[in-house]
Amino acid sequence: MNIGKFKLKNNLILAPMAGVSDVGFRAVCIMCGADYGVCEMVSAKALIHNSKKTIDLLTTSKYDKIKVAQIFGNEPDVMAKAVQHPALAKFDIIDINMGCPAPKIVNNGQGSALLKDIALAEQIIRACVLVTDKPITVKLRVGYNNGENVAVEFAKMCERAGAKAITIHGRTKEQGYSGQVDYDTITKVKQAVHIPVIGNGDVTDADSYEKMLKCGVDAVMIGRGAFGHPQIFADLRNKKSKKTIYYVKKHIQIDRKYFEDKTIQKELIKHFLWYAKGCKSTAKLRVEIAKQNNIDDTINLLEKNLER
Repeated sequence: MNIGKFKLKNNLILAPMAGVSDVGFRAVCIMCGADYGVCEMVSAKALIHNSKKTIDLLTTSKYDKIKVAQIFGNEPDVMAKAVQHPALAKFDIIDINMGCPAPKIVNNGQGSALLKDIALAEQIIRACVLVTDKPITVKLRVGYNNGENVAVEFAKMCERAGAKAITIHGRTKEQGYSGQVDYDTITKVKQAVHIPVIGNGDVTDADSYEKMLKCGVDAVMIGRGAFGHPQIFADLRNKKSKKTIYYVKKHIQIDRKYFEDKTIQKELIKHFLWYAKGCKSTAKLRVEIAKQNNIDDTINLLEKNLER
């Protein structure tokens, strides 16, 4: 699959996830076979106001061979300015989030709220396409409320507006991350457009991966299925991978190049708890991890207990 001039080898992508898709985690997922990982989504408005916290989310490493940023907002001119911001100059592809179901995003008319205003969504995409020669892509959902399926119409609009690819999460905003993935709608979206379609939602193993591929999608995006298990990308390619502790250490080693240990310990606690899943006495280990305030002590604790 190609997105603009960028060719994917494995057609596997790590999803942008707030507080999860940091530079180190993207790197270990790419080591395991993801073509790229999308940076955590950033606010277009915060970006053009040069928020340091926002710009830090755009940290990349040598492992990001294809650099992809995701921005969100609901003002065409602000979104266009964000696309042109110097912090995005290093990125190859810019994705627009029109699917996030988080209340603090939706209540501001952003993310999946744009599924209810297709005209405004089209203005945003066109404004972004107009100011860059980089591929603009869009991430969306099936619809806003359950029973209100707008995905096919919305996908056609994205293509018409100049998007080079779309990612569809097979749930509505109302569903959030619960309930069944709507594979039928993903199939219909793929049949309705000529640009690449990336399928997303509940891909956690070989069976769910094959189920998504049966929709005819050009690539598969994985989110929660990679929590604590970046090796899922190797598993789906039937490739050997290393033990989890290797990826824990690499994750931290890479983050340490860009951030202080205090920040890493705070931001990666969720990752440490996910990495611990499946160990003997997992509950006890998770309690011990939560007590740690030193990265090296956390690494030693995981090294003693991780078996997979």
